[in-house]
Amino acid sequence: ALFLSPKTITLLFFSLSLALYCSIDPFHHCAISDFPNFVSHEVISPRPDDVPWERDSQNSLQKSKILFFNQIQGPESVAFDSLGRGPYTGVADGRVLFWDGEKWIDFAYTSSNRSEICDPKPSALSYLRNEHICGRPLGLRFDKRTGDLYIADAYMGLLKVGPEGGLATPLVTEAEGVPLGFTNDLDIADDGTVYFTDSSISYQRRNFLQLVFSGDNTGRVLKYDPVAKKAVVLVSNLQFPNGVSISRDGSFFVFCEGDIGSLRRYWLKGEKAGTTDVFAYLPGHPDNVRTNQKGEFWVALHCRRNYYSYLMARYPKLRMFILRLPITARTHYSFQIGLRPHGLVVKYSPEGKLMHVLEDSEGKVVRSVSEVEEKDGKLWMGSVLMNFVAVYDL
Repeated sequence: ALFLSPKTITLLFFSLSLALYCSIDPFHHCAISDFPNFVSHEVISPRPDDVPWERDSQNSLQKSKILFFNQIQGPESVAFDSLGRGPYTGVADGRVLFWDGEKWIDFAYTSSNRSEICDPKPSALSYLRNEHICGRPLGLRFDKRTGDLYIADAYMGLLKVGPEGGLATPLVTEAEGVPLGFTNDLDIADDGTVYFTDSSISYQRRNFLQLVFSGDNTGRVLKYDPVAKKAVVLVSNLQFPNGVSISRDGSFFVFCEGDIGSLRRYWLKGEKAGTTDVFAYLPGHPDNVRTNQKGEFWVALHCRRNYYSYLMARYPKLRMFILRLPITARTHYSFQIGLRPHGLVVKYSPEGKLMHVLEDSEGKVVRSVSEVEEKDGKLWMGSVLMNFVAVYDL
């Protein structure tokens, strides 16, 4: 007769109970309990040790100055107008704010349905539940020719507001018959054409954790024609496309593909026009990218590569099993980023060569960076999660 020891029986009972619990999830504790159609996609990216890069042993970003602490929530993008005024930034309650040199003033907003639910709250994440009502402006760019501010709002699509501010005018909310699901960033060419990203047509920004966990491949890069007043898709089937920035000579633009951890290049001119290639594999997972006056690209990384996120990316069945455990989404995300915040920005040459790395590996001062804007010898760093803007002297 088959004999099982008490320890073996206990282990089998525990394993079967855990499997049953995870399959039923009676208390909705797992990270994907509210997403019955959740699919885990494979993400093919380099191993962490296949992307060599020099660490910033000085933790230079710890020398940054913190500005506007607790005055703003979630300043994703930082922009300056054609006269050098600003910064302007979009915040978690749906407004675009302007620093007039003494105080923050309301400049623009993207939703016409604002109410008391959009009033100030204690943290950037406190607004997630009502973002689709209040709006969530992310990427900001000024049209140098007209002074208009273009806004990529996660829910309202691509919008524009004049130099006087106010309620922004929607320009496009769909492309080729498919609604924009998560409009994220943009840049404007000299002829007024707008290139922008739609991070996912399956997940909204308020479900960005599940978007990261899924490896969803419905992201798109699009072009808005201001004359025809419509958008067309340039690149599809992307895994969390985010920041976009045009090269100084206008021959191409680069865009971030967050899940893979790469900068992709889309050629606008020359014999390669209309095609893409990999501009650089990054030492971490990117958010936004911005071009400086020299034509170099500053990239904000929300975390560096680690083997946990690599294994989860390459083995979707394993990821699906772990996501069904009674562990919160925020805890999973903590493992994704290496268990602690890590401020990290990198600079690439116009040819795609890594030039500079700046870190706060301990997250003491700059805990998270969503965008880096270089102006007058300073780096202005916004973060969709933080309640301040950090400024670093180059």
